[in-house]
Amino acid sequence: MLFARRLEERIASLYRAGKIVGGVYLGRGQEAVSASLGYALKRSLGDVFAPLIRDQAGRVAFGEDPLDFARTYLGSVKGPMRGRDGNIHRGRPSEGMPAMISHLGASVSVINGMLFAKRLRGDSGFVGGATSGEGATSTGAFHEGLNQAAVENLPLVVVVTDNQFAYSTPNARQFACDSLVDRAEGYGVAGHTCVGNDLKECVDTICEAVDNARRGQGPQLVVAQSLRLCGHGEHDDAFYVPDEIRETELGQDCIDTGRDFLISRSLATAEELDAMDEELRSRVREVMATAQRDPQPDPFRDDWRTFSQL
Repeated sequence: MLFARRLEERIASLYRAGKIVGGVYLGRGQEAVSASLGYALKRSLGDVFAPLIRDQAGRVAFGEDPLDFARTYLGSVKGPMRGRDGNIHRGRPSEGMPAMISHLGASVSVINGMLFAKRLRGDSGFVGGATSGEGATSTGAFHEGLNQAAVENLPLVVVVTDNQFAYSTPNARQFACDSLVDRAEGYGVAGHTCVGNDLKECVDTICEAVDNARRGQGPQLVVAQSLRLCGHGEHDDAFYVPDEIRETELGQDCIDTGRDFLISRSLATAEELDAMDEELRSRVREVMATAQRDPQPDPFRDDWRTFSQL
């Protein structure tokens, strides 16, 4: 969670310095939700995970090499996208993580397909996780994917981070139900809720959902109430978010509340957490330095894999 925050802070700094081509999208304030899902899923058990633009914490927890993050943003030929996508559409399907899809809601059906493939191979004990924002729940792709998972009783966990604004569209213009978890009954799936900046609640709730899916209890829908503590991207100042919302409990930073929780329960001291933070900052510097030394694509030498040789 903290490592993801430090990685993204460095990328945001490079973006402001003109070192990043394209957009930069951060998960600031949503790391507890994302990290909990990445932690609950186990690659060793054959689990698969489809993250979205604010899921760097989940990627780290699921086992993604942080160099993949840095190399993709910096256009390195050594990255998973070979320098062809300087953004967030990276993935390693062979390691259980499909490339991120910008079309909202589409990743649910992608995970369904991966779960079907495992079922047809005779595998068992696996779970698929897909993340979504509240805005994506209004798309046809989301509805179709979750409905299919329910009908086929797939071991799918969909975590919706309701950060109150789909870009700049407030919830009041997005859906009319009291909470998105109310839709779980209509789909015929189990529903769970948690506070998105409460680390323990996120871990407990999402781990329970993953365990339920692994035990054959069908799809699970988790809705985490949260607030994006930044703009939609680094190009957006989020002027549309009222101060009164920022001043509520939703506006609390999960990094701060998580730190307070660990100290209050004597799970770590302030000194230990400070030392860990400094170690993570050092790792971030090493990762970024490595990625910045990497070569970028040479358009005159790269084959671009446009044609298939028969």
